[in-house]
Amino acid sequence: MKKKFLSLTVPSALAMFVASFNTVLDGMFLGIGVGDDAIAGVNIVIPVIMIFIGISNMAAVGGGSLVSKNFGEGDSDKAVNIFRQVIKSLIVMSIAISVICVVFSEAIVVLLGAKGRLVPIAAEYLRYYSLFCISSVLMVVFGSFLRNDNAPRLAMFASMTATVINIILNYVFIFVLDQGVKSAAIATGIGNSIALMMMLPHFIFKHGQLSFGKTNIGISAFVEAMKIGFPSFLAEAAFSVIIFFHNISLSNTVGESGIAAYAIINYATSNIYNIVLGITMGVQPLISYNFGTENKENMLTFYNMTIKMCIFVSAAVTLVYAGCGRFIAGIFSSSPEVIDMAVIGLNLTNAAYIFLGINLTRTIYYQAIEKTIYSNIMGLLRSVVILPIVLFVFSAKFGVNGIWASQLVAECIVMLFIGFTVNISYKTDLAIKNKERYTGMKTV
Repeated sequence: MKKKFLSLTVPSALAMFVASFNTVLDGMFLGIGVGDDAIAGVNIVIPVIMIFIGISNMAAVGGGSLVSKNFGEGDSDKAVNIFRQVIKSLIVMSIAISVICVVFSEAIVVLLGAKGRLVPIAAEYLRYYSLFCISSVLMVVFGSFLRNDNAPRLAMFASMTATVINIILNYVFIFVLDQGVKSAAIATGIGNSIALMMMLPHFIFKHGQLSFGKTNIGISAFVEAMKIGFPSFLAEAAFSVIIFFHNISLSNTVGESGIAAYAIINYATSNIYNIVLGITMGVQPLISYNFGTENKENMLTFYNMTIKMCIFVSAAVTLVYAGCGRFIAGIFSSSPEVIDMAVIGLNLTNAAYIFLGINLTRTIYYQAIEKTIYSNIMGLLRSVVILPIVLFVFSAKFGVNGIWASQLVAECIVMLFIGFTVNISYKTDLAIKNKERYTGMKTV
């Protein structure tokens, strides 16, 4: 079991780490080549980017859970049809979102809290990033379906390729061609597009069980996948709400330097978040498959292994960052004021990811067994209930350091609340007892 677990979680974690490293690279290149205003402007746009990622994860986890469950039940034809319908519907959704963000980019960043000179910077980044919405969304979704189709290494290598291309293009666009903040968005978009092209042959030439083609399932398949995957969207939306509230609090407390410091923190900690997310998404096919075969023992074993791995990785990275905080902050900025704030914030924020890893594992697990109400409750508690309260109280009492500590406190409260109120073994028994096979067969 451990070999199966590592064969999926390690490539998934590496793929997500590499993908998140693109964001870190963007911050490094923008901080050095353009300046603090550039990374502050991009940080304003992060909530929208998290929505893109949330849509990707919603389709990836929801569709992947249905696909793996049907594989476990021995119905591969239904699994393939679900895959095809999810991809078709997702393409239409991505085009609509891309058009909206391009046309209304300036209005969107103002709503997100951009002021003064940050407005045109943030709007430019959003406009160019949104042009590549389809490739960015589909790359994540295809990566997840590859893991559900026993091809995790291809997803990992495609992500690594995107990162290499991103490095090269960022350097060329920023330092050679002097194209400013839009360079990072274009470089990331092109890298994701090439990675997507690497994944497509697996499905086009039927290297696995999943493939492109006609489908007999209507919109009901997509709706069912989105229902199961919605907590993953909510988790990313929660993160975007967290960033939004932090940006507002920092803007009112310390101004643009605080937003720049927070941008550095987000760049530096995105690796931890995405590694943990990669671990949880990597184990999803195993839990979903065993849910299909009704093997409770394996499901809980994989769940416990994921919890332990997330805690270990989060704690290890937190300790490393604690000793290298000033060096890391100095990579993104040369301002002593910004660096000093970022170092303190980095240490407090990193500790939150130990609890966040447990919360994400529980979120994915309840999605995999189709008990999404608990995943939704966790997402709402994390973003729109507990965090705003903690942020308001702590910022008023402790100032900027209270802002940095708010996520740590909020994640810990959510972890304890769910741990004490929901019995995961009992809910697993209940899920298996009430398990229903997907039967939507509307034609298109």
